[in-house]
Amino acid sequence: MSNSKDLIIYYSRSGNTQAVAELIQEKVAGRLVKLETAQARPSNYRAEVNQHVAEQNGHILPAFNIELPDLRGVDRIFLGTPTWNMALPQVIISFLRANDFSGKTIIPFNTNAGYGPGSTFRQIASEAKGANVVEGFTTQGGQEGKGIMLAIQGERKDAVVKELAVFLSKLEKNKF
Repeated sequence: MSNSKDLIIYYSRSGNTQAVAELIQEKVAGRLVKLETAQARPSNYRAEVNQHVAEQNGHILPAFNIELPDLRGVDRIFLGTPTWNMALPQVIISFLRANDFSGKTIIPFNTNAGYGPGSTFRQIASEAKGANVVEGFTTQGGQEGKGIMLAIQGERKDAVVKELAVFLSKLEKNKF
């Protein structure tokens, strides 16, 4: 399933979404790009939650600090995000609004604290203008509120590798 026209973009706070992004890269060999906010985020979990809720409620879109990749040679974009407050982190919305995804296929992937992807996949489909957004991959990552940060390691990583293999096989079958 290796395709040099794949791009893997992710936003990760605790490393779980990054771990999934790296596993995807191992399988599809696409370019890996970490999306970060221009301003540093709080290191304290509760402060981060409060800031994110304020950004969501105020419709604040934080700037990101990566140079936008040239999407002209890209066919598929794997877009990784954690679930924050059952929704997308606002920086992902900033990224989606800053790009034209016409003719691209976006394959979302998500890590969460056990409550599922929330509205993240629907939001990506709504914000990624011109893109064909296909069914996403979701898996449980850490539970930072309970002190469980990087959960995708060891046996959990092995389980995620198997889940991803099934998901990527379905993508290949459906020609995405």
